[in-house]
Amino acid sequence: MDELHTADQQAADDLFANYPTAAGVYDEMLGGGSVRRPYVNLSRAAAGFTADEMRSRSDYLSSTYLDQGVTFDVGGEERPFPLDIVPRIVAEDVWAGISAGVKQRVKALEAFLADVYGAGHVFADGVIPRHVVTSSPHFHRVVAGLQPANGVRVHVAGIDLVRDAKGEFRVLEDNVRVPSGVSYVMTNRQAMSAALPEVFGKYRVKPVHEYSARLLAALKAAAPSGIQDPNIVVMTPGMYNSAYFEHSLLARQMGVELVEGRDLVCRKGRVLARTTRGLQPVHVIYRRIDDDFLDPVHFRRDSALGVAGLVNAARAGNVTIANGIGNGVADDKLVYTYVPDLVRYYLAEEPLLKQVDTWRLEDPSHREEVIDRLEELVVKPVDGSGGKGIVIGPLSERSEVDAVRAKILADPRGWIAQPMVQLSTVPTMIDGRMVPRHVDLRPFAVNDGDDVWVLPGGLTRVALPEGEMIVNSSQGGGSKDTWVLTSAKGADEPIPVGSPDGPHHPLAMGRLDAARAADTEVPTGTDTTTEMTQTLGTMTQTLGTNTSQEA
Repeated sequence: MDELHTADQQAADDLFANYPTAAGVYDEMLGGGSVRRPYVNLSRAAAGFTADEMRSRSDYLSSTYLDQGVTFDVGGEERPFPLDIVPRIVAEDVWAGISAGVKQRVKALEAFLADVYGAGHVFADGVIPRHVVTSSPHFHRVVAGLQPANGVRVHVAGIDLVRDAKGEFRVLEDNVRVPSGVSYVMTNRQAMSAALPEVFGKYRVKPVHEYSARLLAALKAAAPSGIQDPNIVVMTPGMYNSAYFEHSLLARQMGVELVEGRDLVCRKGRVLARTTRGLQPVHVIYRRIDDDFLDPVHFRRDSALGVAGLVNAARAGNVTIANGIGNGVADDKLVYTYVPDLVRYYLAEEPLLKQVDTWRLEDPSHREEVIDRLEELVVKPVDGSGGKGIVIGPLSERSEVDAVRAKILADPRGWIAQPMVQLSTVPTMIDGRMVPRHVDLRPFAVNDGDDVWVLPGGLTRVALPEGEMIVNSSQGGGSKDTWVLTSAKGADEPIPVGSPDGPHHPLAMGRLDAARAADTEVPTGTDTTTEMTQTLGTMTQTLGTNTSQEA
């Protein structure tokens, strides 16, 4: 629980005058009329800004993201991904608990996937019924018995967390198929450190630019046996995919090729890439394509996005697919209800992170209770993503509740129910005013086979409409930069000029000052021939093949 600091309440009065806090909702900045300790420096700095200046900086953030194509798909329409001007700040001790809990969860899910596609001890020992796993649409028998080169199936995980009315973080869902959003973590940091250098410089914030190097190391470690210098590619569905920005960004940062299915071919159990130098072997594929579209031989026959023979090449041990095929069974929201038991079974530990209470609607007793209480509960499809299909009983029309009741009775296995969790709020600038908006948090974890590393920050998604509880980007939500504080030795030292995480990057400060003086938008430029120049926030950075470079 974050401490309160009453002495700095007055500092935030100008910007936070009449800021409404609701009973039963945990606001991460203000509580009981006082500023919580992680936000003290922010509230002090806020005293130096007028509301007009904050609006100006907020508008500037939005315009730069729009100009540079940092977008997300909403209902089939590409829109700029909104970045709010107020960061979310997480204390070091709070983050330590989050990080340890995420690591534990990833290790348990890794062990679970190895087991269900292998010996199946978890079934024999009665920890989870076999039919719960085999009835999942994401369970693929075709990869049963497939042993990854270094035993890793979950190379990248995104574990969604919410903060309840008591300020306690709980796991909402797991994402170990193709979790997206890490690109926004990195671009948000660049934009925010440039737009609010006065505030950023008052904090010791853990950097986020290490992610791409960590991912690259994990992918190299996953190469087939005997391959010393693996050829790694990022496989994308193409430029019309909602997360294409992220695919291209990660490929550039890691210094690897970005390919589509048409760029690859399978011959004699091996994967080859078409290049100007002829066919070249591919050893590791970081795929950003769903299982169903990966290989038309084993999955959808009409898919033009994948590569025929890819599964056979993986089974032969000639290529590693990251994340592993069939991982989606661990994302299944019915399987989610068993994860605390899986932690105990595989790790002999108690779960460090609690989950949201959940009813399994395939259980007749659970189903009977839920059917009578649908107006009070949140109902979710077990294989849903992006907030689609969710029905929030207290906020839904009677017709919606009746419709989901019929769906539950027709397919009980396909649904779960949860109580309505009052997600925590963080101050957010809406129409020039600071107002509370609900948020969640997606920490990202990278598994190299030896250790699970958790990116210090993660993606904070914010529901922008008043009262909205669904924060997913695909449902029109925005994001906040997540600052994880540190007291590590040396953290007090100034961040070097030119650092991707630095608050006083010379280009950033120069362009910000120029924009203020001219009161005009800063012009941007893009060179798409060899390298891509992106203006993020007020910072321009050339993205090449240097893996240490943040973008």
